Amino acid sequence: MKRRLAPILLTALSLLLIAFLAEPKLFEPLFRPLVQANAPAIYVQANLLSLTLSHIAIMAMATGAAIVIAGTLAILVTRPFGQEFLPLSRSIVNIGQTLPPVAVLALAVPIMGFGEKPTLIALFLYALLPIFENTLTGLTTLPHAVMEAARGTGMTGFQRLWRIELPLALPAILAGIRLSAVISLSTATIGSTVAAKTLGEVIIAGLQSNNIAFILQGGLIVAALAVLIHSTLSMLEAKAARQTGR
Repeated sequence: MKRRLAPILLTALSLLLIAFLAEPKLFEPLFRPLVQANAPAIYVQANLLSLTLSHIAIMAMATGAAIVIAGTLAILVTRPFGQEFLPLSRSIVNIGQTLPPVAVLALAVPIMGFGEKPTLIALFLYALLPIFENTLTGLTTLPHAVMEAARGTGMTGFQRLWRIELPLALPAILAGIRLSAVISLSTATIGSTVAAKTLGEVIIAGLQSNNIAFILQGGLIVAALAVLIHSTLSMLEAKAARQTGR
């Protein structure tokens, strides 16, 4: 029952989000009681759909870069020639957890200027650790019998990695990507403090003008996107787990 209900709820949430982004003024009666007289109930200083797409693009680029770098590092340290670099790799991917995104922004702005670039750097660093650790776990907990059988068939190291190891480790890898994507989506809101086009702009405008409706609009859009991304990647993760029997 729950499996059947979940797609229906996700579809309903997606349609509601699309409707709000396409015609936000239709929802004005819902937000009007939250604002003072003569104050705007819908954020119109920028197009909400444009801000949402920009927010998603920044998150996707940062997460995509983290997948490439963290995934490559995890693969290298699980090869015989790269095992000695595990401590160094862990130190690299832990940089994002050591320095908060706000600190990264403060350090990056003087070098890169205002805009999307400092935000991308902060989100990229923050997304490295979950992807690295999950990929590492997936590749180091493979069934021994399966790996021995693959070696017995004469597969090369690359063939084992591509045909056996990565497919079996896919559920764990997707779990790391899911975690990083949701964290990056939420954290991207701070990018507006350095002039990046994100939904944080709506939230900041609400805080500055004491407009609860603006704060809710920015927050609810981010929350809806987080639910959709989390649920979609969870379904892909569950499908991969069923296919691999892990």
